[in-house]
Amino acid sequence: MEVSLLSILALGFVLGIKHAVEPDHVIAVSTIASQSKKLSRSSMAGVYWGIGHTATLFIVGLILILMKNEIPEKWAMSLEFLVGIMLVYLGITTTLSFRKLSVHKHQHGGMSHSHTSAGAADEQPKVSYVKSMLIGLVHGLAGSGAMVLLTMSTVQSAWEGAFYILVFGAGTVAGMLFFTTVIGIPFVLTANKSGLNIPLTSLTGLISTLFGIYYMYNLGVNEGLFKLWIG
Repeated sequence: MEVSLLSILALGFVLGIKHAVEPDHVIAVSTIASQSKKLSRSSMAGVYWGIGHTATLFIVGLILILMKNEIPEKWAMSLEFLVGIMLVYLGITTTLSFRKLSVHKHQHGGMSHSHTSAGAADEQPKVSYVKSMLIGLVHGLAGSGAMVLLTMSTVQSAWEGAFYILVFGAGTVAGMLFFTTVIGIPFVLTANKSGLNIPLTSLTGLISTLFGIYYMYNLGVNEGLFKLWIG
């Protein structure tokens, strides 16, 4: 493999790490990490996000590269808008779920976990991982247009493009693995302290909701997506 291609792939890996920590990515996965009582689950949520993200980028990106085509601006921005909707949904569901938990604990005098079934506890990490992968899929779909432009301007053939996207994806997995581990620390440390954990998790949900609303407003109004829809 040529040195120049190795340099390009190394750059792709670094850009993948940088891409992983964009605000909408970190905020979305934070809503999942906030529900983890073990740091390993929080870390794996980041890994599954990266897998979903890479899968979409690879499939959609490779198809567009082979067809030597691009996603129309209207569709690309609409997919980005979908990220905003997802952020609002994740924020609201996170906040509501922990409000219910808070009420449940209050009603049972702090003994709510005494009658929680083992089966439900076992299912929680699986649900979290599925959510993380779905979040990654949506983010990958929304970012596929920019990924294709970046790849086509960087490599010279389809197989190099495919390899570049995979290396870029590995970077996003590594980056999100690190940051979901860091993000998960305060939630794990306060897992048995509902007075701290529930407000902290609710704050995460609120941030996700507000950022999602801002994200949609910025795309729709400032960047002109609503005009493209009407036109």
